[in-house]
Amino acid sequence: MDHDLCKLNLIFPVAAEDQILDFLLDSQPTLPGFTSLRVEGHGAEFENASPLEMVRGRIERRLVFMILDRARLHSLVAELRERIAVPHLVYWVEPVESFGLFR
Repeated sequence: MDHDLCKLNLIFPVAAEDQILDFLLDSQPTLPGFTSLRVEGHGAEFENASPLEMVRGRIERRLVFMILDRARLHSLVAELRERIAVPHLVYWVEPVESFGLFR
């Protein structure tokens, strides 16, 4: 297991998508890559939900995840916290047991 690798997950409101993606694309040193998805949140934080989201019981969100080394993770999260003012941005980190690429 490579103890230096982890998976960073970011969930945020749709309105912040361009701001977050631009931040990640411009980040230095360059990130190894990331994946972004459209997702729906269930549970709390419905005060800014649209009427349709209130009826459906879920809020549209965006998810970005990436695999990176732990040292880069800490600097990236600190920079994100300092430079990006996105309310309701949630993040968590998961260990990565193995990572590879088939070519």
